[in-house]
Amino acid sequence: MPIGVPKVPYRIPGDEEATWVDLYNVMYRERTLFLGQEIRCEITNHITGLMVYLSIEDGISDIFLFINSPGGWLISGMAIFDTMQTRIAFPHARIMLHQPASAYYRARTPEFLLEVEELHKVREMITRVYALRTGKPFWVVSEDMERDVFMSADEAKAYGLSICRG
Repeated sequence: MPIGVPKVPYRIPGDEEATWVDLYNVMYRERTLFLGQEIRCEITNHITGLMVYLSIEDGISDIFLFINSPGGWLISGMAIFDTMQTRIAFPHARIMLHQPASAYYRARTPEFLLEVEELHKVREMITRVYALRTGKPFWVVSEDMERDVFMSADEAKAYGLSICRG
């Protein structure tokens, strides 16, 4: 089996013959994007750039973003979240609600205290976004974020986090 990005035949409208192009290029032309890695700055810039470009190109048609990610940086994830118009989870998706974490736990006391303060601000911002999106009171969402809460697509829909499609 070949290694790398698969090539598929794709015919550009107006051309007589199809050319072989990589699968992800074809999918993006069809307004379908994939995020299959940890969410970091570089991939976030690629994904949000493509979503903005596709929205400028055609502001009416849907853009589909398939996510299979182990997690990643909160700020990068929020950038993707802010770029998306709607959130859709397929029936077998798992959605996790949890509070943000920090990677700076080995910092010296002054830096640690600054990090804790910033983390508190980010947690409050995320809780407000969830409360606004779900219609739940701030304190309910805040309590739910105290631990990792895993939900099916239907459970997330009932909670108010996503729309199940499938």
